[in-house]
Amino acid sequence: MPDSNEAKASVEGGVDPVTGIDLERVTGTRSASEVLFSMATTRTYRGWRAYLLAVLSVAACFALRGALEFFGDFFYLPAVPAVVLTAMLARRAPTALAIALSIAGNILLVPRAGIADTVINAGLFVAVSWLVAEICWAQRRMHRRSIELTRTLAGRNAVLDTVLATVPVVILDRGGRIRRLTPAAASLFDVDSATTAGRPFGDLVHGFDLSRQGDKASNGPLEAPTGHWIGRRPDGRPLILSLQMGVMPEASEEDYAAVCITDLTEAETATERARELDIQLNHVWRLNSLGEMAATLAHELNQPLSAATTYMQASQRDIERAGLIGQSAARTLELAKGQILRAGTIIRRMRDMLATGTRGLGDEQISSMIEDLGPSFALISRDRAVEIRTVIANNDDTVRAERIQFQQALINLVRNAAEAAAGQAQPVVVIRGVSLGEEGYRVTVEDNGPGIAGDDIESIFRPMTTTKSSGMGLGLSVTRKIVESHGGALTVGRSDMGGAAFTIDLPRGADEG
Repeated sequence: MPDSNEAKASVEGGVDPVTGIDLERVTGTRSASEVLFSMATTRTYRGWRAYLLAVLSVAACFALRGALEFFGDFFYLPAVPAVVLTAMLARRAPTALAIALSIAGNILLVPRAGIADTVINAGLFVAVSWLVAEICWAQRRMHRRSIELTRTLAGRNAVLDTVLATVPVVILDRGGRIRRLTPAAASLFDVDSATTAGRPFGDLVHGFDLSRQGDKASNGPLEAPTGHWIGRRPDGRPLILSLQMGVMPEASEEDYAAVCITDLTEAETATERARELDIQLNHVWRLNSLGEMAATLAHELNQPLSAATTYMQASQRDIERAGLIGQSAARTLELAKGQILRAGTIIRRMRDMLATGTRGLGDEQISSMIEDLGPSFALISRDRAVEIRTVIANNDDTVRAERIQFQQALINLVRNAAEAAAGQAQPVVVIRGVSLGEEGYRVTVEDNGPGIAGDDIESIFRPMTTTKSSGMGLGLSVTRKIVESHGGALTVGRSDMGGAAFTIDLPRGADEG
């Protein structure tokens, strides 16, 4: 059926705008009455045109009656077509007018034996004519309903064709052999539909056996023996699939079931990449934590070791005054002092080896780095039952950064915010990003938790300082070290949401360390 634009363009060419019927074409293959009925059921005259139609129809019929008087008296018979034509093209009032005009004309033109005969014949004509008119109106309603159903079915068929063109579907017979494949299914498995027909579906999906499904061979998803169905392609690339089968009503031996296929390969690959990123981030975090711990230990132990060395030097001088008696003890103290100095050197080397640093800063987009953390945010959101929102301006968001180090710093802030907000009725964490122009880019992580007490704001970034019962007090210290190694700054304040707001300001450029 042509669409509305085609129909409008072809009205003058003889195509009905409602049904799409080419009247000029069908006239040669259909009778005039069939064409007239098709026109009548799709067109209705209204207003004065309908009444004019009734008058002209009756006049034409009486003219025909006058021409047929040579063959005898026809009485009301020639007036029936006028009533039928009016009923088919107009409504009840014009039809009633046609009946009344037909009765009046017959009374005037045809002599009757008496009034009773006139009334009886007129009454019979009214009854028969109105019955015929009702039949015409019922036919019109049925025809219009059929047109509506045809349009509805055509629309549904178009939707179904679109779905089947994009969704991989395989039709199987009762033995599990392939009857047909949609183009999407053929493309998914990289096979030819014609040559694949008749092959077992198990050749394309490892482990699939329709006979083993048993009672499960009905509508619904099919469980794979090993968690996911594995598809096979000629090039050897595996496919991770999900299958859902529907047994056709009154299924025959040929077309028994339809299997809808969902390709999970990309989703599983993305999940695996997210796991690898999470492992990498955790590894970097452990190294950063060790570096911060080493730096803290080096700082804390440096003074005791220096004092011990000073005391040993003083002891050596006292022993040297004793002469030969104290030489053995002096040598022992010298060895002990050497070991203390060696311990200090080892601690400094560990600090230098594990210290937080940015090895290879490069141009990175903030929006891209945060987008990669989407799966990690989803895990935190699920574990803590906290809603995590990201509002990142992706214009002018390029900074110089080490991607993994920055992502780890942001993950730590988001995890802390989620833990702080978890006790609220509707816990929310918001990550905002906004460009500062030439000055750089700002990322803020805020929550609606209880916030940070004013007395703790100054000490919260110090190593070994924590408000958690199980914390080590290294998280925020390492995070600040990472941000500062990028040439940026990490500050904390109160959020408009009621909780804490940690702000990372990164410059456009930073010196590589």
